[in-house]
Amino acid sequence: MKREVQVPEIPVAKEVRLDPRKTAVVIVDMQNDFVRKEGKLYVPGAESTINQIKSLISKARESGAKVVYTQDWHMKDDPEFKIWGEHAVAGTWGADIVEELKPEIDDYVVRKLRYDAFFGTSLEYFLNVKGIDSLVIVGTVANICVLHTAGSAALRWYNVVMPMDGISALSEFDYYSTLRQVDFLYKGKITESSGIIFK
Repeated sequence: MKREVQVPEIPVAKEVRLDPRKTAVVIVDMQNDFVRKEGKLYVPGAESTINQIKSLISKARESGAKVVYTQDWHMKDDPEFKIWGEHAVAGTWGADIVEELKPEIDDYVVRKLRYDAFFGTSLEYFLNVKGIDSLVIVGTVANICVLHTAGSAALRWYNVVMPMDGISALSEFDYYSTLRQVDFLYKGKITESSGIIFK
């Protein structure tokens, strides 16, 4: 049975101003297995977000905002493979962050075991120590690791900002449902990467 789903109107902020001293840009799982066509869990559209994410990272570094990467990092016999198949195995090419977005020495890399970058990691500790209260979240997969990380951040009272041109999903439905959840459920701000101003 075919159904048509109407996407509720999602407000898009033209501009979001953020204090760089209290902001981190979180790049979720921009790894070879998700971004490259030869990857094990390729996400169509992930490659098209690279330039926007790269530009956002540059703005963050220039302003002094923190840059955080999450990296899916699985053991060979990870139970999650029963759901998605083998992907992002620790130490493999597939688990590497794509070359165009490689972390620099002052960036923080979080290796995560599940969808949520806060689960079983040091992410919250790092953000607390650095005095961060706002997170700009980009990356892939929109309705899985991006959304779970955004939700977990919101439930910890971080302000969530999501540039809609900086996320990618396995389907259009997944993409729009992510934006809807961030706006409606987590009261995050939706914008474009060019609308992020660190000041």
